Amino acid sequence: MSKRDELIVKYAADLKDKCGINADMDLLKKVTIGCGPSIYNKDAATVSGSDDSELATVKNNFLIKKLGLSDGPKLDEAIASVMETYGKSNRNKYRAVVYYMLTKHFGKESIY
Repeated sequence: MSKRDELIVKYAADLKDKCGINADMDLLKKVTIGCGPSIYNKDAATVSGSDDSELATVKNNFLIKKLGLSDGPKLDEAIASVMETYGKSNRNKYRAVVYYMLTKHFGKESIY
């Protein structure tokens, strides 16, 4: 099993155990591939739910640039909702899992 495949299995387990979501494995794999090499970097692979600049990066680089959404309060609300679902006390919020949940939230699976 490749390192990427191992990470995808870990992300699916995170979705199920911490968020109560049964992952669409095909979409999760595509989102993970879309994250590129950042998934292999310990710092870049996670999202800090309490760091405003980190959340702004998720909003600008993923929601606006990748998913093509318009900036507005709905984006901040969606990010806050995903962080709440993932668990505020959970220190390791994987970027691929956050992006997967945001993709599902906005119904943008067709982007992948």
